[in-house]
Amino acid sequence: MKLEDIKAIVTGAASGIGRCIALELARAGAKVVGGDLDIDGLKSLETEAVELPGEIYGFQLDVANELSVKEFISLACEKIDDPNTLVNNAGILRDGLLVTRDEDGWLRKLPTAQWKRVIDVNLTGAFFMAREFAAVAIEQNISPALIINISSVTRSGNPGQSNYSASKAGLDADTRTWALELAPFGFRVAGIAPGLTNTPILSRVSPEALAEMTANIPLGRIAEPYEIWQAARFIIECDYLTGGVIDVDGGARF
Repeated sequence: MKLEDIKAIVTGAASGIGRCIALELARAGAKVVGGDLDIDGLKSLETEAVELPGEIYGFQLDVANELSVKEFISLACEKIDDPNTLVNNAGILRDGLLVTRDEDGWLRKLPTAQWKRVIDVNLTGAFFMAREFAAVAIEQNISPALIINISSVTRSGNPGQSNYSASKAGLDADTRTWALELAPFGFRVAGIAPGLTNTPILSRVSPEALAEMTANIPLGRIAEPYEIWQAARFIIECDYLTGGVIDVDGGARF
């Protein structure tokens, strides 16, 4: 697929990796509809894209809400006609150990709501988006079509991230499953598994903890969002790639 032919839907587009992918697509001449809960972030995204060759439109989206997803897909179709690419990027962290003792000796358990919220956004949200996007593309005979799922290097497990790791491992499994199921309709489905990346989500991490995590990365630094975009660009342009997940992690393995 050529970048200038892309008509993309990008979730989690208000900041971080999603914002970078949306802007780089527009810089290449693509049309983009970005979705996010952060309305102000979407407005600033639209403003930043005004001088670019492509187009970006932002609409509020809660990927964990089925009705919100369906309404968003309808708006996207109205704006860019026949979307052919979905970037499933929206995701959250709600870290916590499965069970632990606090400083007073009390046993603490990972709350069910904390587990469920991450699964709802990161995995069920991606499922809602992929299902509705694929249904529209198939019904309108849009081919070729592409789904890129943003996974994580922590998909193989990481202390304090039972919910996040499970959501990303599930997304990897769905990447392979959807690639097999949708190939007859002219779809490719692939994923990217970033390591630590310089996004607003890292603002919650203390400098000491961040330094410790960075020290375990063979390349000695965290990724920039643009480097994740480079992997997305490769997936877009390599028409023989489907069903796989590309690690972009500086050599780190969890």
